[in-house]
Amino acid sequence: MPKLNVVDISGKQVATIDLDDAVFAADVNEHLLWETVKWQQARKRRGTHSVKGRAEVSGTTKKPFKQKGTGRARAGSHRSPIWVGGGSVFGPRPRDYSYKMPKQARKSALCSALTIRAAEGKLIIVDAFPAAGGKTRNVTQALSAIGVARGALIVDVKDNEDLVRGTRNLPGSKWIVPEGINVYDVLKHDNLVMTQASAKWVEQALTQGQR
Repeated sequence: MPKLNVVDISGKQVATIDLDDAVFAADVNEHLLWETVKWQQARKRRGTHSVKGRAEVSGTTKKPFKQKGTGRARAGSHRSPIWVGGGSVFGPRPRDYSYKMPKQARKSALCSALTIRAAEGKLIIVDAFPAAGGKTRNVTQALSAIGVARGALIVDVKDNEDLVRGTRNLPGSKWIVPEGINVYDVLKHDNLVMTQASAKWVEQALTQGQR
């Protein structure tokens, strides 16, 4: 099992933690990471794009001119797609882009993402993450003290209201509950900061049913 140092928000080591190889030292499947990110992004699409067909555009239904004798190509409607202002053919319509992805595949992809951050040394475990008064500057100082120079994904429980409020206006960083950790956010942020309790919750959730 990989053993990581546990630090406090001042950057001082206070303990060590053993993490499961199946989650934090798994085989990295890059294709599965790509599939999962594509699946997540597809689920976010609103799919509200729409254009008008020939039955929906405004205009008269009267025949523009007589069928024969004009020398022009015959025409039956101003709404025809070949006319300026006519309807579109096979244009986009409202649709749902989401699709199903196997639960085990999603778990494996998340294990791959966590493994990448752990191997890079960008997985930081803290004993707790207090943010007195919910001030953004306190969160910024804590991240700097534990060695996070750029943005970070901070994983902690929902009850930590000060941390929730303190990260709300922090550019490049995001707070998330353990239940909501996902491949896209882990890969998007340069660093992953987790409390001990959150790390163990994620470990248990991803190994449940494997033993």
